[in-house]
Amino acid sequence: MKRRTFLKGSLTSGVLVVAASAGLLKPGKVLAAAYPEAAFKTEISPEEALNTALGVSGDMADSGDINIKAPLQAENGAVVPIKVETSLPAEAIAIVAVKNPAPLTTFVNLTGAGGFYSARIKMGQTSDVHAVVKSGGKLLKATQQIKVTVGGCGG
Repeated sequence: MKRRTFLKGSLTSGVLVVAASAGLLKPGKVLAAAYPEAAFKTEISPEEALNTALGVSGDMADSGDINIKAPLQAENGAVVPIKVETSLPAEAIAIVAVKNPAPLTTFVNLTGAGGFYSARIKMGQTSDVHAVVKSGGKLLKATQQIKVTVGGCGG
């Protein structure tokens, strides 16, 4: 290692430590987006949850451009793997389990360059699962029924 590189690194880390201890560097909500807590409530309908999370209301149209990869029968409802893939310029992808106590299970905001999203969701019982893609200000969906052997939402 060269002496100059070592000295530059030491000086940089020293400045960062002093700045952090002085309170000049504060991690936290500065980089995080607003969390839509109301969208994950149990007393909300799937349509209201999507409107709260994605900011778009209206009917969802079925789309053949959205593919869902999920098991037809999940042995454990506490961990159900699901993958959503679309060729549309996706702004956001949401996954809704219709019969869950809190129907909106997860969502992600994207940059609009097509979308792929993979997650593990919790399901209380056999239900239709909608993969909803926000594209061009419209909501498009694909649906698959997933049968649950042992419920994961307290059932």
